[in-house]
Amino acid sequence: MRIDTKAGPEVAVPMDTWDGYEGSRNRILGGIHERGVDNVLFLTGDLHRSLAADLKLDFLDPASPTVGVELVGTSITSGRDGEDNDAGGRTILAENPWIRYGNFQRGYVRCTVTPDEFRADYRVADRVTTPGGAMSTRTTLVVENGVPGLQQG
Repeated sequence: MRIDTKAGPEVAVPMDTWDGYEGSRNRILGGIHERGVDNVLFLTGDLHRSLAADLKLDFLDPASPTVGVELVGTSITSGRDGEDNDAGGRTILAENPWIRYGNFQRGYVRCTVTPDEFRADYRVADRVTTPGGAMSTRTTLVVENGVPGLQQG
C-alpha cells in the first residue's frame, strides 16, 4: 500500500516498503486489475505496527477501484508494550484513506479462510515486557468472496 507518514499536503513515504518500488507496485496492481483477478490478498510485515488497507489501482485518485487487500502484521516485541495507536499511527490513518485499520500494540494476525470469506483477527497483547500478559482480539476484518476490499467483521 502507499503510506504517507507526514501530516498535511507534503508527502513522505518509507522507501523500504512498496513505496520504494512504486513502478513495480503499479505494474503488479495494474496486472491484477487488467486480468480481472478476484480476491487478491497480500500478507506482509516488518513495519513494527499493524495496518490493513484496500489496495487501490491509483492511490492518488479517490475514485480508483480497489484491486486487493494488504494486511500487515506487527512485531512480537519491537516497540515494547506499544499502545493502541501512537502519533505516527494517527497520522498514517489521517493521511491515507485506504488504510482501514492501524494499531501499535504487539501481537499477530489470525487468519481463517473459507470459500465464502477471508477473516483476519488482529490479536494484541496487553503487555510483553512482563510475564502474564493477556491476548485479545482488537478488531476483525473480512474480505468476502468476490467483493473487493475490507469490511468490518
